Amino acid sequence: MGMVKTDSTKLTFPGHLGTDLAPRRMDIVKFLMVCMLLLTVVSIFHVWSRFRLIELNLQIGEASRQLKDLEQEQKQLKLEAESLKTPARIEVIAKRDLGMTVPQDQQVILVK
Repeated sequence: MGMVKTDSTKLTFPGHLGTDLAPRRMDIVKFLMVCMLLLTVVSIFHVWSRFRLIELNLQIGEASRQLKDLEQEQKQLKLEAESLKTPARIEVIAKRDLGMTVPQDQQVILVK
């Protein structure tokens, strides 16, 4: 069998191969981590703002419903106040509850 001659000065080991690439690789990893962090923050802000928008729309809807109910109640109260002010009703209450009567002609005194 023959002998194979090898030159050991040209052999490279895996540990010596990437010595120049390690700092660049760390810079890329740091850059990607910063990008991922920014993307996460922006995503969280977006989700929070959409959630807040939905919450505010629900509050606006509830306030609109309450406003409509209160306007209806106001209309009913105005109608009731007008019916309570009628002269015929006041006269009935004066006669029935207070015992008042329409004055006679001799009971009326004109002031000049």
